Amino acid sequence: MPRVFRHSTQAPSTLYTSQVLRVATYNIHKGVRGIGPRKRLEIHNLGLGVEALDADIICLQEVRLFHAREAKHFDRTWFGWPEEGQADFLAPDGYASAYRTNAVTRHGEHGNALLARWPLGEVGHHDVSDHRFEQRGLLHVPVRWQGTEVHVVVAHFGLIHASRVRQVQRLKAFLEREVPAHAPLLVAGDFNDWGERLNRPMEALGLSRAVAPVGRPNQRVTFPSLVPVFALDRVYTRGFRCLGTHVPRGTAWARMSDHLPLIVELELS
Repeated sequence: MPRVFRHSTQAPSTLYTSQVLRVATYNIHKGVRGIGPRKRLEIHNLGLGVEALDADIICLQEVRLFHAREAKHFDRTWFGWPEEGQADFLAPDGYASAYRTNAVTRHGEHGNALLARWPLGEVGHHDVSDHRFEQRGLLHVPVRWQGTEVHVVVAHFGLIHASRVRQVQRLKAFLEREVPAHAPLLVAGDFNDWGERLNRPMEALGLSRAVAPVGRPNQRVTFPSLVPVFALDRVYTRGFRCLGTHVPRGTAWARMSDHLPLIVELELS
């Protein structure tokens, strides 16, 4: 029987109001954990976990639309492989979803997704792959929140620092071309920035990392999920002030993905 998710997100200490935008970013590891005979399907538990985040906007990485081999393997399990794409499957009731593929593999593909409890605008995608061994992309979705159009970019950067620096420059060109200069903006995702070296290049784009003015540093580390040490998952903002950050923890979260989700609470500045 699949493990039932029961762990609370333990909401941050900031007071939630209608003027606070709650944003989460989460690398879901394609909804599967383990290898060989120990491989297990976690997408059903992830559905409960994503709902428990209770975020206005949820940015997801390593999301599958389809994968023939995994679907065949897990069709024999109790709950089975979802018939719909993972983005639609994970969207809680009342949420809209957007998805675009980044990487095409032998048996399927994977990419970035955005889930929101607010109306979505036109969905865009931009390839920022730096070499043929890593297919990377940006998902761009305007979200209409409280009468304000917030542009959201979901990113998943490469494993090599030089590639990430070039991807920041491609992000810069994309933003200049596609996002109005003074529009509120969020760039969220898995930046694979092990050495904490991207903050300055991102600041050169006018983007500030969402960090709570008062809080514990361990409320930013998200990887590896069992014993988190690195803050690979981030939200960079323009036009917002960060009120608080939170990383849900516990055995259930550690099982579902190799990353933990990051939650940030923002207000317009």
